[in-house]
Amino acid sequence: MRAALFVTCVNDALYPRTGIAAVRLLERLGVGVDFPAAQSCCGQPQYNTGYRREAEPLLRRTAAAFAGHAYVVTPSASCAAMLREHYPRIGREAAREGRGTELAEAAEALAPRVYELTEFLVDVLGVTDVGAYFPHTVTYHPSCHGLRGLRLGDRPRRLLAAVKGLDLVDLPGAEECCGFGGTFAVKNPAVSASMGTDKLTAAATTPATVLCGTDNSCLTHLDGLVRRTGTGPRTLHIAEILAATEEEPPL
Repeated sequence: MRAALFVTCVNDALYPRTGIAAVRLLERLGVGVDFPAAQSCCGQPQYNTGYRREAEPLLRRTAAAFAGHAYVVTPSASCAAMLREHYPRIGREAAREGRGTELAEAAEALAPRVYELTEFLVDVLGVTDVGAYFPHTVTYHPSCHGLRGLRLGDRPRRLLAAVKGLDLVDLPGAEECCGFGGTFAVKNPAVSASMGTDKLTAAATTPATVLCGTDNSCLTHLDGLVRRTGTGPRTLHIAEILAATEEEPPL
């Protein structure tokens, strides 16, 4: 089996180790990984800010970059939701405006092939024990896109629970938003910071030394608060935990 990695612009620019971990994990499980060099931002910042037309060229570029790949795997619930949920909406709206069906056809062809990483592991590969080793106490923050958009459910927790040496503890108020919300954090910084502080306060009531999630965007927000306050658990993407072994610890 082969899959294409959609690494996302956040990981490419700020968290390359997450992309490396995803490749290491998939290859360990027997999946050949392709990396189409033409991939770029999916257009989520533009779309979420109300600039739908400006997101259209990125839809077109992304669909072309991943054409021919049966599986497109991404270590980001929010970007997976953009491709699966919002791309078809953009395409349908363009068609309703009388600008042809090209975008709609491209979006509809791509969307069913897109999987968030934990979805791919559990639903396609059929595994929960990926052979990982991570001897730390961990709590899991479900991002809004993963929780409410993709409905990842307990997939991430099932994967974490199977990691050797890992002690998984519940996060109080786990389903509450962390306050990032993409451009929401820019437009409403005080509210965003307050929500993030609430999330870290909840994490502090647990013995966890690591707070993990499926989206580095959320983790960037929370890590920024940890760094400013000097308190709170280390933040780490779930791919880096699942890729870790006794021989190869996290990067």
